[in-house]
Amino acid sequence: MVFDSLRDRMGGHDNVTPMSIAHNSLFTAKEKIELLNQLKADVTGATQEGTELGFGPEEIDEAIAEVRQGVQSGVGSETVVKGDF
Repeated sequence: MVFDSLRDRMGGHDNVTPMSIAHNSLFTAKEKIELLNQLKADVTGATQEGTELGFGPEEIDEAIAEVRQGVQSGVGSETVVKGDF
């Protein structure tokens, strides 16, 4: 499940939200959209099984829209290079 590996990469269980992925400077816009789409599939499957993950597909759609809007504005097309922060 993509959710587990994302949680580890972002520093713990409570740090993974669709918007935290959308605003993460370590992912390119393409990576963010891929991750959000995978997360949406996981959330949809979990919801069908009766498991709640703290957010729904609608919130993920909003994060995807925000990433796309950022791309149109020229934001998020590159990742942070080591030493940039």
